[in-house]
Amino acid sequence: MKICQVDDKPEFIDLPLLADEERKMIDKYISDAKMFVLDDGGVVAEITVVEKERGILEIKNIAVKKSFQRRGYGKKLIRFVCEKFKDEYSALQVGTGESPLTLPFYENCGFTRVGVIENFFTNNYSRPIIEDGVLLRDMIILQKRLR
Repeated sequence: MKICQVDDKPEFIDLPLLADEERKMIDKYISDAKMFVLDDGGVVAEITVVEKERGILEIKNIAVKKSFQRRGYGKKLIRFVCEKFKDEYSALQVGTGESPLTLPFYENCGFTRVGVIENFFTNNYSRPIIEDGVLLRDMIILQKRLR
């Protein structure tokens, strides 16, 4: 298993689309982002990060192919990013919907809730987003200290 940064992000766009089905949302950040893929006999997961502000790195997208989920690949990618950027940033941040799938994942990775952007999903997506039976409205902001 190896994790490496990719420069040809369009080649791997199918992975970010697993986590964010609206391409226009991905297009807003992908050119300025750093993308890392996890290869375990083939690329099975990705994480995309951008500098949010001085001292804060933000996860914009993390995705694992469906048949490879629940094997720890997402956690490995987060640990990789934390280790790689711990000397450059003081915190890693992520925004996600209030889903019973994603919130526990991030909390298990050491993230804590620090804020909410009300109506983010209803205001920024062309159709309702439902995850695990939950209609996503607000974006929950979580952070993890890197040092």
